[in-house]
Amino acid sequence: MASDSTANLALPYLAAAQAQKHVTHNEALRRLDAFVHLVLESVTTPAPPGVPAEGARWFVPAGASGAFAGHAGEIAAYEAGAFDFLPIAPGFLAFVKDERRLALFDGGAFVSPLAASAHRAAIEAWVLEEDVALAGAFVESTIAIPDRAIVLGVTTRTLTAVTGAASYDCGIAGEASKFGGSLGAAAGSTNAGVIGPTAFYAPTPVRLTANGGAFTGGVVRLAIHLLACPVAGA
Repeated sequence: MASDSTANLALPYLAAAQAQKHVTHNEALRRLDAFVHLVLESVTTPAPPGVPAEGARWFVPAGASGAFAGHAGEIAAYEAGAFDFLPIAPGFLAFVKDERRLALFDGGAFVSPLAASAHRAAIEAWVLEEDVALAGAFVESTIAIPDRAIVLGVTTRTLTAVTGAASYDCGIAGEASKFGGSLGAAAGSTNAGVIGPTAFYAPTPVRLTANGGAFTGGVVRLAIHLLACPVAGA
């Protein structure tokens, strides 16, 4: 028996001699717009914001409330002042904005694309970034290397010229230049502080330490490049 919609995205077909063809056609366009180049605001937010942005999309988690209630496991796409709730199939890839990662839908949740085991054990690669304003003898980042992370390196870029110090070191407490020493104070200076893969067993901020004086100004963008090993589910 012929279907009235496509097999993968359930796009509705136009029927022969159908009245109001534009309604069916527009529904198909809305579904395509929701699924193509899928970017999700979040896969864990239980309810939408008060004023969703036009075109914004979410994966609805279990226990959702508000406009998301009763739609767990679906994609919520906001368009023209209302939500469309769309089914999603295993194998879809999406960029998750609030986690800054690419994720794969395995039929129940969005997991790392590298998750190969039946219980979602995986290897995940992350980059954490922060623009750090400089003041005093040293400054620590508000972001931290996560507990049980394997760090590959920390890169830096001087966004605004460093003042009050001739240069700076990038490291952690007790190892001031672990990711680079005597780094450039001029705007535009960069450093790729690659190290041998190093495991951290507690949340650890990155420390920028002034050389030849104390910081009186400047902004440095740092990026922590790391691997994580999420524990398999039950």
